[in-house]
Amino acid sequence: MEYKDYYQTLGVKKNASADEIQKAYRKLARKYHPDVNRSPKAEERFKEITESYEVLKDPEKRRTYDRFGKDWKNFQGAGGSGFPPGFDFGGTGASGFSSFFESLFGGGGFSGGARGGNPFGGDPFGRGNMRTKGPDQEAQLVLSVEEAARGGGREISIADPTTGEAKTLSLNIPAGVRPGQKIRLAGRGGSGLAGGPSGDLFLNVEVQSNGRFRLEGTDLHTDLKLSPWHAALGTDAEVATLESAVRVKVPAGTSSGRKIRLRGRGFPNPKGSPGDLYAEIKIVVPKELTDEERELFEQLAEVSEFQPT
Repeated sequence: MEYKDYYQTLGVKKNASADEIQKAYRKLARKYHPDVNRSPKAEERFKEITESYEVLKDPEKRRTYDRFGKDWKNFQGAGGSGFPPGFDFGGTGASGFSSFFESLFGGGGFSGGARGGNPFGGDPFGRGNMRTKGPDQEAQLVLSVEEAARGGGREISIADPTTGEAKTLSLNIPAGVRPGQKIRLAGRGGSGLAGGPSGDLFLNVEVQSNGRFRLEGTDLHTDLKLSPWHAALGTDAEVATLESAVRVKVPAGTSSGRKIRLRGRGFPNPKGSPGDLYAEIKIVVPKELTDEERELFEQLAEVSEFQPT
């Protein structure tokens, strides 16, 4: 099996704290998530990052990985016994306690016992029929502001924390889901043992601001770009919202940084009223001027007594 340096994958030192590991993972997950990064190699890189994080965030898995290196999965769950969890103490076939003692003593292992020479009659620790629920797992769900606001059905691709293989899941995203919330997918986590039920998968929601909207609590912020003359003279302007564009009145003498508030046009709130939308004025000047525009600006500069303070 090819050795995977999980610390190197996340870009952390071997003695990194749990917080440092989580911080490194979140930074890389945002950068390489397939829904955000369309590079052909992004999905594979995202799988490696997720696999590394799933191991290093778990203290027991991390200790096993540090001790056994590339063979850590064979010893996962072995505790201090030194035997892999798949080691069969039942004495069947060529594996197990019986064959282990055969290799030491050259005989038939235990004698005079139950099946296979095991005097305890099967698994001496009583584990053979223990139905155990599989482990819960976590993954990152990166959404745009618009996706989080409207919710709805969606298919996502995540890397299996155990195998690293990509799997596609269908889920229903609740409208108005917020950063930091978790979406629980029952039975989509780790597989159970001895026929036990699978664990649950918890998706940690991250909402990324984009070029249109920035989310702060339940309020949305967006930029409203104006020319200098429209800002000075006043105008009607169009502001984008989550639903549709609306027209607002911009007062004469408006400066950059001024905010126009649109009540109830912000992020939906499942437990109450939606937030507000704030359109912040950004005055933009032309990169190139025509001869006539330059002449007019020069005339304005000569006659105007205005001095910014």
